[in-house]
Amino acid sequence: MKKEIALKNREDIQALQDLLVYNANGEYIIANNGDIVYHEKYKYKHTFADSVYVREMTIAKGEIIMGAIHKHLHVWFLLSGHVTVLTEDKLEEYKAPCTVLSTPGVKRVIYGNEESIFTNVHKNPTNTKDVKELEKQIVALNYKEYEEYVNNKNK
Repeated sequence: MKKEIALKNREDIQALQDLLVYNANGEYIIANNGDIVYHEKYKYKHTFADSVYVREMTIAKGEIIMGAIHKHLHVWFLLSGHVTVLTEDKLEEYKAPCTVLSTPGVKRVIYGNEESIFTNVHKNPTNTKDVKELEKQIVALNYKEYEEYVNNKNK
């Protein structure tokens, strides 16, 4: 059963934060076995262009998405709807249409205040259409994996 969270005031925002806790790895997890969709289980619409990978998802009203950690600076668009994004540092609301520059190394929890279309645009220098390979290039599923990526990139 999904927990309805309106996010119209600080108490509602706290309700979302109360659903989430940090585990021993410093990652958000759901605190009370509520419904949540994890990044790797989400269904995406994939589009490929020359050196570009576009990933679109529709977030249902009331849905909570646990995002992966992006390895690179990229842009995302909220094409329609209204979402609230929680990171380790802040909680921000976005209403479509908007364009956001997304910094690497940040874990995000996204809450659909209403049905929303969310699109990420990533580089794809090899022009691969293998989504599993692209996932390895653009995201880490936890902070340990991200730190290993950063450490190996700097060698």
